[in-house]
Formats: sequence, C-alpha cells, structure tokens
Amino acid sequence: MGKNDIGTTLVAPQMSNMKWKDVPTRTIDVNGVPFAYRELGPDSGVPLIFLHHLMAVLDDWDPRVIDGIAVQRRVIAFDNRGVGASGGLVPSTIEKMGRDAIAFIRGLGYKQVDLLGFSLGGGVAQMITLQAPDLVRRMILAGTGPRGGGGIDEINRVAVIAYLKAALTLSDPRNFLFFPRTPEGKRAAKDYFARLKERNENRDKPISLQARRAQLQAIRTAGLSAPDDLSVIKQPVFVANGDRDLMVASSLSADMARRLPNAQLTIYPDAGHGGVFQHHRAFVPAVLGFLAD
Repeated sequence: MGKNDIGTTLVAPQMSNMKWKDVPTRTIDVNGVPFAYRELGPDSGVPLIFLHHLMAVLDDWDPRVIDGIAVQRRVIAFDNRGVGASGGLVPSTIEKMGRDAIAFIRGLGYKQVDLLGFSLGGGVAQMITLQAPDLVRRMILAGTGPRGGGGIDEINRVAVIAYLKAALTLSDPRNFLFFPRTPEGKRAAKDYFARLKERNENRDKPISLQARRAQLQAIRTAGLSAPDDLSVIKQPVFVANGDRDLMVASSLSADMARRLPNAQLTIYPDAGHGGVFQHHRAFVPAVLGFLAD
C-alpha cells in the first residue's frame, strides 16, 4: 500500500495556503486498486470524507463548498473504484460501493471520519455507516433519500428529459437537474459552472461508460430494494435538500430524516437537486456548526 502524486512533484504542498483548484491529485493503492483523491485543510481532527454524485469526478465538487469547509476541517474527496482516475470497475450496488469506500478510508489509516454524501454519494454514505458504524462519527446527507424510498422510475424519466434538453441546447444536463428554471436558479447554475472551471491544470479523468452504466444500475437496484432499518444509525445526521429537487424529492429526504434517530433537516428554498451548491453561503457554515457540536 503506497501513496503518490499524479502530475506533481514530491514536495509536500502547503495546504493552509492552497485552494481546491490547486490541490494535487494523489493516489493510494488499496488491495491492488489505485484510488485517486485530493485533500485540503488542517491536518488535525476528524477528517470529512466527500462522496460525490452520479457520473461525477473530483472536478465536479463545488470549490466554494470545499474551500469553505476546509478553512476549519480536513477535507478528503476521492474517486471510488472505477470512477475518474481510480482503477478497477464500478460495482453495480451501493453496498459494494460502500465497502470500497471503507477500504479506501482505512487504507489512509483513519479509524474515525465524518461523511458528506451528495445524491448517489449519500446512499453510499448510508452504506458505510450501516456496514462500519464505528468508523463514522457524524454524517451529512445532501440531495439524497433512503434506499427503497420509491420514485426510481420518476428519476429515470426526469434524467432522460434533462439529457435531451441538454443535447438540444448544447449545455450541461445539470442545468436542468440541479437548479430550478427560475431567474435565481439560472443565475445559480451559471455561477456554479463557472466555479467548476476554476481548476485548469491536472484535471481528473472523465467518467467512463462502464461507470455510468454501473452507477445507474446501482441507483435502480437501491430504489427497488427493501428499505433499510435506519433506526440503527445513532450518529448525528444533517439532512439537506432543495424544495424543488426533481431527482430526489424533498419529501424523501424528510422521510429519511424522520427515520434517523438523531437527524436534523434543512430544506433550501427555490432550490433543486443542487440546493447545497446554490445555497453554499448558508450550507457551509451550517456544516461547520454541525461538525463542531
């Protein structure tokens, strides 16, 4: 098991003065699989592990969210097995994705972490906590719902329509999936995509066709599965979503929060699936306050 940088020197970076757009991509070999990751923030305390959304790689994290949280917390974002620059193939269930994430976290040497899972990443975060409860201290679940929550056919329909609209307008489908088509939502989308372009060197590899298919299969399987017993998750959980999420209805997030014994719920107004990015100015301090409690 070993670490190295991709496209960087071996000189240790000065993390305190660095921004997300400049952080080097590193790899760690875990059981023969190279995992790509980036880390930022103080090298102390319990780290916050970021788990990203469907078809996303490291460059799809909002720099304002990462940089804002990294002022006070150690942030580690990674490509799970088969995603972006990581090796192997993406598994077709969120249980296996959770086991891969656990192996990565333990490969870094951590015995306890906090989790921030967005969308598909929120499902993986739940699997990590159910499979390795001693590993997780606190959890943030954004734009996500419980396994077996329903609505999976609606998610597929919404995604297909969004991709058709994106093709017709030569734009990113997240314009339609993450943000409402209101004046405020359109401004938020424009700002979000501008922030994603801030990193112009050593960018991550794009998502592969195999990864896309396996992730979609995992989401469908999870949606049609029997619900998990969330009452066994005793850790504090911060649940967040937008009130106009087309992919994971806020009612599913609210249902999940009710089933978690120690959860708090925030629903951001006039916001879609990417509500935590649209409302990053409120979300970042809320996360920092939640982790500090």
